[in-house]
Amino acid sequence: MHLRGDGKIGRCPPDVSMKNIAEKDLIIFDLDGTLAESKQVMDSEMTGLLAQLLKRKKVAVISGGSFEQFEKQFLPGLENFEKIESFPFSNLLLLPTTGSTLYIFKKNNWVKEYSHDLSPAEKEKIYAAFKEAVEKSGEKMPTETYGPVSEDRGGQITFSADGQQAPISVKAEWDPTEKKRLHIVSFLKPLLPDFSIGIGGMTSIDVTKKGIDKAFGVKKICEYIKIPIEKAVYIGDALFEGGNDYAARASGVECVEVANVTATKKLIAEII
Repeated sequence: MHLRGDGKIGRCPPDVSMKNIAEKDLIIFDLDGTLAESKQVMDSEMTGLLAQLLKRKKVAVISGGSFEQFEKQFLPGLENFEKIESFPFSNLLLLPTTGSTLYIFKKNNWVKEYSHDLSPAEKEKIYAAFKEAVEKSGEKMPTETYGPVSEDRGGQITFSADGQQAPISVKAEWDPTEKKRLHIVSFLKPLLPDFSIGIGGMTSIDVTKKGIDKAFGVKKICEYIKIPIEKAVYIGDALFEGGNDYAARASGVECVEVANVTATKKLIAEII
């Protein structure tokens, strides 16, 4: 199912009805482009909707960003919504770095339950391969960048062409069709056959250990809270082939593709 910004629903396999979504025990969301704009703080309307949803359902959020990005972008609004000691954070699971890490809320703190970090040798290999892939692709990188182009997120190395702190208006210009990144990735994959590689956000390429992707994250969440995958649904803005949510489909979870943050708000309102 695909929910457009105008609220109208069009078909997109695998199909799942609104009734089926409302009956799920676990709602899994992508972050950028789904709950918030790219690296922007989640707005108060979305915060309020998620707060209501958390009182009814288990909710998980999977993002290519680091946990520190969750702290900047996702958590502030929720933590200020109600008294933290009475808010149902126990229903919320956070999976940074494409699901390579899981955080849960225990005793008023976010605790890391597991992490599949890259070794120093693996990181060095990824950096060298990325440099070589860009050169072989012939793609022109932006001449001006905002912050570091590469970021070590523990279980993931992320390359952002315009820099990690680039404003959305700048990000939107370099690779709006994703063709540049897909071209670079076509050279990167043969150099890193033992890793998982995907594109994320508006300008990023993410590299994790082999098999660590959003399908892995979906399966780990379901295992952790001990529910069958049939009782979960994944909601994201890029479930199409090549999109950063596409890997989630491989888990077997039912999926809903939303066009943007506005469409996600309408969908959550329907669920609650």
